[in-house]
Amino acid sequence: MLLYSSCVKDTLYNTPHPDKGAVAIVIDGISSGKYVADIDGQPSDITGIPFVYPVLITPGSHSLVAYNRAEGFSFDGRIARVNASTDESRSGSAPVISMPGYLYTACRQVEVIPDDTLRVELPLSPRVRDLLFEIAVTQGRPELIKSVTGTLSGIAGAFDMEKEALSGEATSTVLTFTREGDKLIADARLLGTMGPVQTLVLDIVFVDANRTQRTEVDLSEAMAQFNSNMTTGYQITGELETPNGMEQVTAIITDWNDIDGDDVTAEM
Repeated sequence: MLLYSSCVKDTLYNTPHPDKGAVAIVIDGISSGKYVADIDGQPSDITGIPFVYPVLITPGSHSLVAYNRAEGFSFDGRIARVNASTDESRSGSAPVISMPGYLYTACRQVEVIPDDTLRVELPLSPRVRDLLFEIAVTQGRPELIKSVTGTLSGIAGAFDMEKEALSGEATSTVLTFTREGDKLIADARLLGTMGPVQTLVLDIVFVDANRTQRTEVDLSEAMAQFNSNMTTGYQITGELETPNGMEQVTAIITDWNDIDGDDVTAEM
């Protein structure tokens, strides 16, 4: 009897996709909101943690961007833009809204290998910073002030999430101040300052027949450190001198000062 034997070489693979790789993404701190994972310009909504990107990737280096769809932003590819405001700007250009939501982003190059799943832990960084104006009325009668509107120029309106840098041209935003005793208060949330000059123009309306005064001040020095740390709030204080009565006197602002605030507590 003749015995015959054959040798068969089976190639064993770890996954059903031996020539491509999968990417699983873990983002710490997600509690609510809509999040997106973008690989090489192809975005996909994150539906769970860990999130497995729904498309298999060819081996090699790829660009991964993750971000949240923050309220008040529009997304054009990998550019996040603050939405335009309906308020009018003194500069003539369309201002952006003063209080968009909290934007968080991250960008990383990942190395995908075939026949395997790459697991990526991706912490997101805050890209906006809270700004508080507090102006004390040190001369004049605060009760004569009916309303105050401020136009802040020299700020950023867009953020490049791939380059992790401010993008586009400088723009402006319109602030509505409220009076609390002898102080004028306004809040804003900005991507950052842009350009060499930041200017605040205050339009003050008095109770006397809606008489108005305009005050302009250069805040470039006071906001010089605004872009340095997006994890804390930023406060700017100043003093406002207004007319004692209804006489025609121009209001002026003095003693501007910037103060780093407390840690930002907004949840992602």
